[in-house]
Amino acid sequence: MKRVSLLRLPALLLGVGSLLVATPARALEQIQLRLPLLETTFTIKLKELRNQGALLSGTSDLAQLDQATDGQIGRKLVKAFQTPLPLPIRAFAEQSAGSPLVSQVLLLLSALVVVEGVPQPIDSRELATSLSATQEKGHLTLLEVLEALPGKSASVDLQQVIFAIDRITRQQRQGNGLLASLPAAGINPALLQAGPLAVKRQELAISVQHRPKPLQVVTIQPESGANGRLVVISHGLWDDPESFEGWGRHLAGHGYTVLLPRHPGSDRSQQQAMLSGKTPPPSPEDLRLRPMDVTSVIDAAAAGTLQLPAGLRTEQVVAMGQSYGATTVLQLAGARPSATLLKRFCSDAMNPSRNVSWVLQCSFLSSADQAGLADPRVKAVVAVSPPMSLLFDQGSAQGMNARVLLVSGSRDWVVPSGPEALRPMAGEARSVGGGHRLVLARDGDHFNLRSHFEQGGGALRGLLLAWTDGAFAAGAAAAPGPSAPSLLPPDGWGATEFPLVDVTANLRTLPIGPNP
Repeated sequence: MKRVSLLRLPALLLGVGSLLVATPARALEQIQLRLPLLETTFTIKLKELRNQGALLSGTSDLAQLDQATDGQIGRKLVKAFQTPLPLPIRAFAEQSAGSPLVSQVLLLLSALVVVEGVPQPIDSRELATSLSATQEKGHLTLLEVLEALPGKSASVDLQQVIFAIDRITRQQRQGNGLLASLPAAGINPALLQAGPLAVKRQELAISVQHRPKPLQVVTIQPESGANGRLVVISHGLWDDPESFEGWGRHLAGHGYTVLLPRHPGSDRSQQQAMLSGKTPPPSPEDLRLRPMDVTSVIDAAAAGTLQLPAGLRTEQVVAMGQSYGATTVLQLAGARPSATLLKRFCSDAMNPSRNVSWVLQCSFLSSADQAGLADPRVKAVVAVSPPMSLLFDQGSAQGMNARVLLVSGSRDWVVPSGPEALRPMAGEARSVGGGHRLVLARDGDHFNLRSHFEQGGGALRGLLLAWTDGAFAAGAAAAPGPSAPSLLPPDGWGATEFPLVDVTANLRTLPIGPNP
């Protein structure tokens, strides 16, 4: 029997969605339930958990144990299997192999259970179709995920399941509290509407000294009427520029020239090669190479080798990124990575702030101290869901050359808002106060704030345009500092898809506790 702990598969860290389609497999039917402080394992059919009252009211060993503990075991069962998981169920409307939501389901499951007899590779389309039956309920539970998962049996440690669910809930609690107490930004149609300019897309390659092969670059620019201003977008781990071309299209329609480098070694093709056993996981060296990619792209634009509009200026650049790409643009903004917190916390498996992104951050232990690669031409950045709580020490923002707009989704448990956004930003607000901003997206997760070309910018399009307009309009005043002017207008940068809330003013008084 093949035993698979999904948590131990590095290929599932942030991109399970590329798993290939396999033949249909029989759904999971039973679990081996391990109870806290006991050596005994109970075999339970999943259909019995649909009626936990009947399961615990008979004369079975489990029922007798529940009675002996005054109902504690029953309450734990209900909490473990019936608590709604932090997954936006409405996203199942897009059912396809490689669905980002299926990636989230598998990642979350990997933190909770060990499944035996899972066919490899998992049929993600079949799993998405099965789970979509719960869409109208508005929530998804662990029981429903297990019922949809192919395999023979699952081993569930009840105490660990409850601990994991509680930890995820705590990590999102502060963000949800802020969202409930503060008004969402209003909507200015001028920021959301597609720009008046026709745009064109092309793919080019440039030679760079730090890579053995030419660097691939997607360019999105106005066909005419460009404003001479440059934006660079960095994609996340096991992703591609295509996932962010909607951002580029929206900005280009409003006059901006946008460049999206493909980071070899941490893009989607590297993930596929790793899953097939052809290459190792991403290297710690990528932490240093990715900012060099962006700097090389800006150099190429300055040298006029990318067929970009005449008059393009590169002395002032706005950089954007999501996930690993957000970490990359923070490095370019002047935040210096350090191994200090990595050495202190990476081995702490029970830390209440531990989350999936720590796996990526802790892989940088050997490279963090050599990855401070600021580019003074980058004057403002947008960092969406950056893994950062361990990688950047508190106070690392001192001396930054660029202003930061950080965006975090309230349902992002891969890079949850509590430890990865609120705590670091609150610490910097108290010690530096550089005019950086933090916006929370209600119901945003780790995938749904991206946007492909045909989507035209997605939920963040108005916010991205407003911040970019403000950064270029500010000129030299865009630099961070205690008296730096706001780069966002007072209102109008909100979204129709997800309410966006600026929580910056509440950061100085936010209880954050000790590091990390």
